[in-house]
Amino acid sequence: MALDGITIAALVNELKNTITGARITKIAQPEKDELLLTVKQSINNSDGTTKRFQKRLVISVNPSLPLMYLCDDNKQSPLSAPVFCMVLRKHLNNCRITDISQAGLERVIRIELEHLNEMGDLCTKSLIIELMGKHSNIIFCDSSNKIIDSIKHISLLVSSVREVLPGRDYFIPDTQKKYDPFTITEKEFTEQILSKPMEIQKAIYTSLTGFSPVMSSELIYISSLSGKNNTAELTGMEKLHLYRNFTEIMEKVQNSGFEPCIIYKEDIPVEFSCIPLTIYSGDIQYTISGCDSVSSMLLYYYSAKETYSRIRQKSYDLRKITNTALERARKKYGLQLKQLKDTEKRDKYKVYGELLTTYGYELAGGEKSFTCDNYYTNEKITIPLDENMSAVENAKHFYNKYSKLKRTFEALSVQLEETKQEIIHLESISNALDIARQEEDLTVIRRELSEFGYIKRHAEKGKGSKKTAKSKPLHYISSDGFDIFVGKNNYQNDELTFKIATGNDWWFHAKASAGSHVIVKTGGKELPDRSFEEAARLAAYYSKAREQGKAEIDYIQKKHVKKPNGSKPGFVVYYTNYSMTIDTDISGIKEVEE
Repeated sequence: MALDGITIAALVNELKNTITGARITKIAQPEKDELLLTVKQSINNSDGTTKRFQKRLVISVNPSLPLMYLCDDNKQSPLSAPVFCMVLRKHLNNCRITDISQAGLERVIRIELEHLNEMGDLCTKSLIIELMGKHSNIIFCDSSNKIIDSIKHISLLVSSVREVLPGRDYFIPDTQKKYDPFTITEKEFTEQILSKPMEIQKAIYTSLTGFSPVMSSELIYISSLSGKNNTAELTGMEKLHLYRNFTEIMEKVQNSGFEPCIIYKEDIPVEFSCIPLTIYSGDIQYTISGCDSVSSMLLYYYSAKETYSRIRQKSYDLRKITNTALERARKKYGLQLKQLKDTEKRDKYKVYGELLTTYGYELAGGEKSFTCDNYYTNEKITIPLDENMSAVENAKHFYNKYSKLKRTFEALSVQLEETKQEIIHLESISNALDIARQEEDLTVIRRELSEFGYIKRHAEKGKGSKKTAKSKPLHYISSDGFDIFVGKNNYQNDELTFKIATGNDWWFHAKASAGSHVIVKTGGKELPDRSFEEAARLAAYYSKAREQGKAEIDYIQKKHVKKPNGSKPGFVVYYTNYSMTIDTDISGIKEVEE
């Protein structure tokens, strides 16, 4: 989700409590639409000691990702500072932050600054950050609210609503005529907003400043209503119930009752919020992870999102190749099954030939059919004949058809098994692409596709061209302290099962589904039930069955798992195993970062 007014309120509260009173000691502009302010502060403790504090405030007004947060990391700055950066350095060198505020629930943050001018007089300035999507901007104003400069200059040729140019008065344009959530009355909420002829959710977020569609959904959810319903369907009591729940949310905002959290779906961040989102709490597909601060929430969310997006983008060509090959193999498998079904009548032609050989002497010639006793079933059977052929020639014709269909059946049986194994292999590669986390994982998958002829094999470039070693299996620790390893691709699956695992270690895999090999290192100890369940959950989660919420998992000691000679990577067989059906929720299983 984009930054809404409630997230901005939580961020302002955090910044106000963290950097008010701090001094801006360094101003940099690493990107054309990004500022990096280094803030320092000395805090006197009650015991007489002094605590020194230093943070960097990142302000980005990139149209696709407007963002603001505190962090510790620095960024490389250009050798020549842009004009806006030079203006800020001229006015705000070693200035002090006196206040940080938000206008209502607008996505606008005002930082009040205090500094000494060339004459040594105390002056006040304001740095105004507007985080409004493509309209985002950083505007520098004097004490009379006149614009000194801005990171983006907006003329009347660009916007007819407001100019953002040096010398112009600064104001927040009220173009959407929305209500302020802090001041709206019950009458306005129930009679104006909830009377608009549209869906309830849309009526709320299009009428309230800083109220996002997600918060609208949350409000409707805790009110036990459906956002898809029209406002005309609401009763008077339902409108009142909505308003009371709305006031409870706004009381949390006013009282700074923020609880930053990120919502994940299959390890992918899908949402963040500073107000608990109960709309996700009842769905096992989602996990909610709390954050220490709003800044860490925003930093973790967007960095994880960026990583996921980058991997998805880099794996696009591999996905396309895999999906194309998989679609082709499935289509071929369907045609082969149809052809195999056509060979089922081969035995009928064999019976026709035998019966004609046995009873054919009764035919005079020229018959179109022949009825006789079928000594296999003790029933009458009618055999179609070619009237231009003798009984012996008709029998030979049926024997030939039988032989041809028999050869076709035998060839197709082999081809079907080969095509089936190809589909299983490609599905396992597809699953590996789904769980890939690093570029090294993609390198291994690309090499596998190349080795099996799905992509053109390129010449090896030096000794380090195969990066298998850099792509490591996932490592978890069970609640009982046992190491659990999860293969991320077919080569890792083989290595885990046949090199890392020993005979008495336990092996897990999703039944009849592409997925990772999961190994539990027992160290010769007996495995508790809880560890069995956690390993099974990992096997379910890292398989194609995870979308179903539950999966059947086969598990067996590693010594009973075999790899047929000449089989493809990741393919194994086993004949005696245990099974359990379990959900795909892996929250609470500790992952070891390596």
